[in-house]
Order: sequence, then structure tokens, then C-alpha cells
Amino acid sequence: MTYKFETLKVLVVEDNQPMLDLTKSILQTFGIGIIYTATDGEQAFSIFCKSNPDMVIADWMMQPCDGISLTRRIRNDKRSPNPYVPIILMTGFSEKRRVISARDAGITEFLVKPFNARDLYRRLVQVIEKPRQFVRAEDFFGPDRRRNRTTPYSGPRRRHDDPKGKNEKQSEDQLLISPEDIDFTE
Repeated sequence: MTYKFETLKVLVVEDNQPMLDLTKSILQTFGIGIIYTATDGEQAFSIFCKSNPDMVIADWMMQPCDGISLTRRIRNDKRSPNPYVPIILMTGFSEKRRVISARDAGITEFLVKPFNARDLYRRLVQVIEKPRQFVRAEDFFGPDRRRNRTTPYSGPRRRHDDPKGKNEKQSEDQLLISPEDIDFTE
């Protein structure tokens, strides 16, 4: 499906000027209506509060305020006009511990550098087509960290209170799990 992005307002936060220019150029190619830019999290939060964009795309590693700190601020600061805004984090680091750390800070999507236009477009579409519910807990506010399945799981490992799962028992060697059944966001 092709989207018309001309009414979309996006804030791009990146301290590397060539990367900022490239990201902005790709978004312009997609037809994004308004693109705000910032070179660090402090400047970005100020712009965010004034312009209330529909989406934020931020780099992780910036000084003095990085993308994770910006995310926490957007999600929890009383001055934030929209703590529910989708936030896509760009980073050159894709180790599982970093992905988990970003998820736990309230990131909506994760985009690994170097990326191409298709990768960025997929993240935009993911945010639009599959918005995530938000969770407020004692030490977390942000998108639900679990991915919802679009089709019900009908395999052998269902919850015990699932009526379809009662009285079905299989041994461990009978279980077949495909990569689609694994939630890497846990």
C-alpha cells in the first residue's frame, strides 16, 4: 500500500550532519509534509514541545542528550505534548542488549544503520499499520513491549486457560517452532 504522507510532521534528531541530511532527503522523497530537524536531544525536546510532530526519528548516540534520554523525556516529562508519539531509534549498534535497552526506554521501532530508503519506509509503515498499545507501569511508560500476533497461535504451547489448549499434551520432541513464533523483543 502506498501512503500519502503530505500531512505528516516528523522530527529527525541526528548529530551527524550528512546522516541528518540523508534522512531528511529520504523523508522528502516519501512526500513527508513537514520535517523538523535537531542535532541533539535537548534541542529536539524544545522543538517537540513547540511543534508536536506526529513521529520522531532519533539517533541513539548524541551529546549532551542522546536518543534514549530524549525518549524518556518525551514519554515522562509533564511538558511533553504527546507522550504517545511513535519514536523510531536509529543506531549503528544492534546487539540484543541494546535493542532490549531501547525497548525498555519506550522506543516504538528500531532502525539499524546503515539503512536504506526501504528500511526507513518499512518502519514508517509499521508505525502506521500496526500501532502499539501503551503500557503504564511503576517503572515504565511506553509502547507495549510485546508484539501482537495478527493470527491466533494454534500450536502446541498455548496458555492453560485457552479452551483450545486443554487436554492437549505433547512431548518436547514433538514441538516444532518456526522463527515467526519467536518474539525477539522480549
